[in-house]
Amino acid sequence: MNEDTQTNRPERPSDTSEESTEENGSAESPETPSEGSARAKVLENQKRVSLAHSRLRRLFDDGTMEEIGAEVTHRVNDYGLEDKKIPGDGVVTAMGEVDGRPVYAFAQDRTVLGGSLGEAHAKKITRLQDLAINAGAPFVAINDSGGARIQEGVDALGGYGEIFRRNVQASGVIPQISAILGPCAGGAVYSPALTDFVGMVDGSSFMFLTGPRVVKTVTFEDVSVEELGGAVTHGQKTGVSHFVWEDDNEAIDHIRQLLTYLPSNNHESPPVVDNGDDPERMNPEFHEVVPTDTSEPYDVRGVIDLLADEDSFMEVHKEWAQNIVVGLGRIGGQSVGFVANQPDEQAGVLDIDASRKGARFIRTCNGFNIPIISLVDVPGFLPGKHQEHGGAIDHGAKLLYAYCEATVPKLSVILRKAYGGAYIVMSSKHVGGDINLAWPSAEIAVMGAKGAVEILNRREIAAADDPDAKKQELIDEYEGKFLNPNHAARRGYLDAVIEPHETRRKIHRYLQSVMNKREFMPPKRNGNIPT
Repeated sequence: MNEDTQTNRPERPSDTSEESTEENGSAESPETPSEGSARAKVLENQKRVSLAHSRLRRLFDDGTMEEIGAEVTHRVNDYGLEDKKIPGDGVVTAMGEVDGRPVYAFAQDRTVLGGSLGEAHAKKITRLQDLAINAGAPFVAINDSGGARIQEGVDALGGYGEIFRRNVQASGVIPQISAILGPCAGGAVYSPALTDFVGMVDGSSFMFLTGPRVVKTVTFEDVSVEELGGAVTHGQKTGVSHFVWEDDNEAIDHIRQLLTYLPSNNHESPPVVDNGDDPERMNPEFHEVVPTDTSEPYDVRGVIDLLADEDSFMEVHKEWAQNIVVGLGRIGGQSVGFVANQPDEQAGVLDIDASRKGARFIRTCNGFNIPIISLVDVPGFLPGKHQEHGGAIDHGAKLLYAYCEATVPKLSVILRKAYGGAYIVMSSKHVGGDINLAWPSAEIAVMGAKGAVEILNRREIAAADDPDAKKQELIDEYEGKFLNPNHAARRGYLDAVIEPHETRRKIHRYLQSVMNKREFMPPKRNGNIPT
């Protein structure tokens, strides 16, 4: 990010007031504090009146923001709205530049009818979406709204539908980023869910279809706003939120940084940002980060940090499905996406959530011309009734589908083990991997030696004079024959067996050789991705 974009940004205004459903006319909003005096509410609103503009000014490069539709008002004359026609109708829509590139963005203003969405409000957003799609420029949504404006009925609902349709039209065409910087309820939650990245602020952001009061009425369940749809809930449990931020300023600065990894549209390549880190750098530290004992855990982020350009790794979905790590980084200044099994969590096994997380990230990278680097150390898929009944077959197939579907450069390195179906899924040559590498200690097999011997040599072991000694002998034999990369390399399933310390240099060189690859899928209306 350019240094000048980090300075002279307005501080986050006070963000403490809440509007009641009765006053703002939204379909759903979080619990409200005890009512104060009318004068206190007016003063609070006055402090907050520039919040939406302030957020957008912080997003855009200094002096580049141009507002669009500032004078638009609603056309409703019922339920007292004839006296509440405020210019802008509760949303600020604008264009500007981020690091010198055009970006379109809106910010909802909760001080105007609670930021609720009506027909005019929606038309301002859809107008901006159309401009962004036609211009081939990223679209940023700053959401702070209780939902549909009840007083406008079906016009408000129709407005959401128009927004959703454009979210889908823009998907895979331009980057779409949603920041939830306040309540986001009812129909308002679907638009963020249709975008590429979603982030929330801990303690002040909420997303749910129905709020605590409705839940209490329907299910008699007492649940807090935070537990139902707070940033931690969606960052750790549901995976709805890709990022959890501390405050508004961190959120907007993080979005600016995220945009540096992404192209403006799917016809462009991501910006190259060279920080001077030598792509030919050798890393003896790889030997220290990854233990030779395949049963010993380690944090794969240490491998990513050594492989990527210095301080370039931006993790996505950090707190959700932690047995797989995904994120954006750079190698030689080139944006890449990392997908890595995490031996530090459940031995790096693939399960339902890890498969969903990996598949979503791979499809995002593929949509925006970002090469995918897979770091493989996986014992297989997690067994068990809970996984099977939860749809592990379909969810695991999502990850498989994403790798098979991706036409961007796909490189992988097997660090220690790659067993069973998980070996196939994790960007193997068989599902379209362009460059497949392995360290000398890599183990590629249907399963580990102990399990294989217990199945293949059960009778032989039982008939031996010393079953334990015989079993160990057969395990050693199996390991020597199968648990190494040589067989796969001889078959052509690996392109090279490399030393750990030269991984960064090798990845960089191979990446350059396939950067301009052209691979086309058969024409189709759409693929039928597993549910």
